Amino acid sequence: MSQNLKTFTFLVEGGKATAGPPIGPALGPLGLNVMQVVKRINELTADYAGMRVPVKVTVDVEKKTFEVEVGTPTTAALIIKELKVEKGAHQPSRENVGNLTLQQVIKIAKIKKKDMGASTLKAAVKTVAGTAQSMGVTIEGKPPKVFIEEVEKGLYDEEIRKHEGEAA
Repeated sequence: MSQNLKTFTFLVEGGKATAGPPIGPALGPLGLNVMQVVKRINELTADYAGMRVPVKVTVDVEKKTFEVEVGTPTTAALIIKELKVEKGAHQPSRENVGNLTLQQVIKIAKIKKKDMGASTLKAAVKTVAGTAQSMGVTIEGKPPKVFIEEVEKGLYDEEIRKHEGEAA
């Protein structure tokens, strides 16, 4: 990496980045047009409205140019979006905030598979189910632990296999 390149990572709400902290104070001293950076971030994160999204901004200090790379929201944020709820349960073992279908779990798993480092979609599905467990969310009307056991037994293999090669 060139000495002229500086990388910054921010967590922003999709489509709602501003020139205020943390972006403005970090990039302003580099002589960049911060509003151009913010506009680009908002364009790239518009699909994630209402979710916090990791964003990496790489700045060429000499040329005064920048590149924006958008990560994916957290698994929990994607679950919240799918369920259309505000947040997970305070006491997941006692509270249920919603129920995901197998299709919704697969959809989230496909989005997050690369970030999770999961080698298969089946592994990513189990990881999503684990996050659902900690949020007080059931899957197919069952506690996530039961769902994970069923995934391990192969009950959903056919459906998961249908989606294995698809991009999110």
